[in-house]
Amino acid sequence: MKWSNYFPIYEELAAPFRHKRPLKMLEIGVAKGGSLQLWRNYFGPDAIIVGADIEPDCRKFAIDNTFVRIGDQGDRAFLRSLVDEFGVFDIILDDGGHKMDQQIVAFEELYPALAADGLYIVEDVHTSYWPEFGGGLKRQGTFIEFMKAKIDEINGFHSLIADGALLTDLTRSTYSITFYDSVVALKKRVMNIPVLEQIGSET
Repeated sequence: MKWSNYFPIYEELAAPFRHKRPLKMLEIGVAKGGSLQLWRNYFGPDAIIVGADIEPDCRKFAIDNTFVRIGDQGDRAFLRSLVDEFGVFDIILDDGGHKMDQQIVAFEELYPALAADGLYIVEDVHTSYWPEFGGGLKRQGTFIEFMKAKIDEINGFHSLIADGALLTDLTRSTYSITFYDSVVALKKRVMNIPVLEQIGSET
């Protein structure tokens, strides 16, 4: 199941990838297999769709060019095994356990394995406000607070910190971080130091 506001977000973010060949996507969280079918229909038969879930029964949703691997998204070794097996992903969608450590660990391990022009989406980030998932408004250690810190990194080229502490790999590889209701999305692109350009002529 998906929240209704997710579908226009998907269309906005994923549409540019529909004609990319070959396309490789990882979705964390298989559940009843509906999402895998959605992405298969959306991206077409040539796309490689990989689903990861902790429930062994999800293996039954594997079909041609759709693979299912069983493991915990909070297990760094499992996440690394996905990268070792399938290589670089064009799109990574985290719709897994929704707990703070799971979302953060998955991002730390998988964002570097995303293609240089890739898309990383985390769903259901409203759990950052729900205590039963380890959340709470402005509580340190939530995924939302973790991502707020990334705002400083994406602006790292403009940092006045003399030692350049905010010039990170994310600074150099991330075009945008977009916050939607319950969704955070990052678009990758090789980024260089911005140059101030004059547009038009002086009058």
